[in-house]
This record gives sequence, structure tokens and C-alpha cells, in this order.
Amino acid sequence: QIQLVESGGGLVQPGGSLRLSCAASGKIFDINTMGWHRQVPGKQRELVAEITKDGGTDYADSLKGRFTISRDNAKNTVYLQMNNLKPEDTAVYYCNARLGWLDPKYDYWGRGTQVTVSS
Repeated sequence: QIQLVESGGGLVQPGGSLRLSCAASGKIFDINTMGWHRQVPGKQRELVAEITKDGGTDYADSLKGRFTISRDNAKNTVYLQMNNLKPEDTAVYYCNARLGWLDPKYDYWGRGTQVTVSS
């Protein structure tokens, strides 16, 4: 089992920045990929970014240049630095973790953290 706890969400004005964190516990030695997805009511959850244990990254094309994912393997924590935030970035942001090279349908998920971008 893997437990994921997100933090760092909140209310920010357009153009502002936030840094999300997600700490993993449990069978952490089996984790390869960690990442972030987001969801707004009425829409499907969508990829924000993912990062492998070796540092390989994958981003949603629309977010490249504003969002940066990073990872501290020693702390079993993944981060998402979000800059120049826009109202359309408002969503619940979920952390995910994937064991080895398993299918993403077996991913573990955190409970989510709300990010609201509004003036």
C-alpha cells in the first residue's frame, strides 16, 4: 500500500505562484512514477505532469513553461511549482504514484488539494 498526502493548495491571484507538495509513505521503494493531475467539476481528470524515479518528465503540452515538476527521492516527495497562474488553472490537484511499470489504472491517488486562482 501507498499513502499520498498533498499540501500547498490555496487561493492565489492571477499571475501568482504556488508550490504543491506530495509526500508518499508505505511501500515507497516500489514507486517509479509520481505526478500530478487535476480535475474540475464535470470534466475528466487530466494530466498535469509526471516524473520518474530517474527524473524523466512528461507534461501536458498546454502547461509547459509555466509548471515545473520535481522530485526528492530521499524524501519520497514530489513537487509542482506553478507560476503565472490563470483562472483556468482552478481545480483540485491530485497526486498519483505508480509502482514499477504497471498500467496507470493501478495508480495510487491522494485526496487532492484545491487550487483557486481568482482576484
